[in-house]
Amino acid sequence: MLKGILPAIPTCFTIDNQIDMEAQKKVIQFVIAAGAHGIVFPGLASEYNYLTSSERLELIKLLVAEVDGRLPIVAGIGASSKEESILLGKEVMKNGIDHFMLMAPKEFEKDIDKHRVFFQDVAAALPNGIIVLQNAPSPSGAGLNAEELILISKNNEAIKYIKEETLPSGPTITALLNSNLPHLLGVFGGAGARFIIDELNRGSLGAFPAAEIIDLHVAIYHAHQKGEAKQARNLYRMSLPLLTAQMIYRMELTKYILKKRGIVDALHVRVPLPKLDTQAKLDLDLILQDLEEENILM
Repeated sequence: MLKGILPAIPTCFTIDNQIDMEAQKKVIQFVIAAGAHGIVFPGLASEYNYLTSSERLELIKLLVAEVDGRLPIVAGIGASSKEESILLGKEVMKNGIDHFMLMAPKEFEKDIDKHRVFFQDVAAALPNGIIVLQNAPSPSGAGLNAEELILISKNNEAIKYIKEETLPSGPTITALLNSNLPHLLGVFGGAGARFIIDELNRGSLGAFPAAEIIDLHVAIYHAHQKGEAKQARNLYRMSLPLLTAQMIYRMELTKYILKKRGIVDALHVRVPLPKLDTQAKLDLDLILQDLEEENILM
């Protein structure tokens, strides 16, 4: 059963926009050493919609080899069509992975019948596959409400988990956990773990954040699990300045912080995003310095 902190790791690129396999290995080993309870790839934080299918599969193979059975892997198989998602899922299963994170194609918007049929067809094509239904807000996803998620999941036993990252996430998590879906094993938070304490208090299984401060997220989760509520809240508050900036700069920030922490030098991003200027970098440097001085990061 999935539980805890499962980072969606970034895709590392060289300066000339090629996959940086050596940097990718370092990121994988970093999150394992930091105590991650599993790894998610590719997700939105991995720039999955800017990767070719062959790049995705090449990186999945690398991830499987580097993890070497130590942690569960959740493979993102979201794509522009049902056929492509199924093809990716079949290829991923050949590498021993049976957990899939999936959103319906963007053009479905809030047509719930199309969502329901989409997930049923994918589940039928990937027997024994376990689906994590990702519910992201617009413009990335459809931003479904709890009632809509329940209708989609109701008769689809392959949907074992939901990753909820619309805002506010908390009431939707509560509604899902009270929905009497016997096959639903639980709900995870997303949105960079910016609301992790509320989500855990409501019964979430954990979170799928980005990777740059995964050791801090693991510490928050462990404190909460041990009943150390004050410590969990204190650690959570220390994560917020960086996560606030992450809402704007996203993968730009993730890769900058990983470089500052000495993990990798791969800063190139394919997704068009706001760029970190000199002042923004200075601010992030101070935030990171505060975390390091508190001995929070490994």
